[in-house]
Amino acid sequence: MVHRASVLACLICGLSIATFAASLQTGFLNRSINVDGKAYRYVVYVPSNWTTDQKWPVILFLHGAGERGSDGLKQSQVGIGGAVRLHSERYPFVIVMPQCPEGQWWSQPAMQKLALATLETEMQEFNGDTRRVYLTGLSMGGYGTWAIAESNPTKFAAIAPVCGGVSISERLAKLTGLPETHDDNIFSEAAQKVRTIPVWIYHGGADATVPVSESQNMTKALRNLGADVSYTEYPGVGHNSWDNAYGDADFPQWLLGQELKQ
Repeated sequence: MVHRASVLACLICGLSIATFAASLQTGFLNRSINVDGKAYRYVVYVPSNWTTDQKWPVILFLHGAGERGSDGLKQSQVGIGGAVRLHSERYPFVIVMPQCPEGQWWSQPAMQKLALATLETEMQEFNGDTRRVYLTGLSMGGYGTWAIAESNPTKFAAIAPVCGGVSISERLAKLTGLPETHDDNIFSEAAQKVRTIPVWIYHGGADATVPVSESQNMTKALRNLGADVSYTEYPGVGHNSWDNAYGDADFPQWLLGQELKQ
């Protein structure tokens, strides 16, 4: 009986250690979520010093059109994921990286729902701080950043759209199937919805994919409202302004300086 009890104790101990070790996994972790009956793969980044002893700041990152798919991985290899791999010490955040399926667009309601459901799941799993939740995205994800912020103006402590926009040009409409924008007031209306959120906008001055005027017009509209907005334009840089933006050590420090007052 003693022998059996010892074995049982060891098994229980082993299971406890395994469970505890699993809960302390860090780095780029693979996850999946079921939304409206469909499974989606994604990645969550967890800092190496993560612990249950504190609440953690959380970034929701939205990738660009080139990273759409169902492998759950591509979106972690471009943009903020690359910056973290180069300088993990700069990013003491839990970073949630959902993946938009082929043919979809982050601004669409169903994809906004997916992104927010993924965020909430990882907020629960990794002890996220509801006062320090941040939203950023590049290109298509920049459009998604504006759209989700417009729909959820009190959720995020700060947002950072990179080479994104709010209006849909004829060219973009043909690429995405989204309706072309003809509303001259779209920038002022979008700015009105997000005016209470601190914003840092990034764009390449030579962007031939998403016109730099998208970010310039949003910056102007926000400044007209007295909003807390910073704008960085990279002269001569094309569509890939995200390496500059996420590689800037000031960016994560700026995020950490923003907090919701609850």
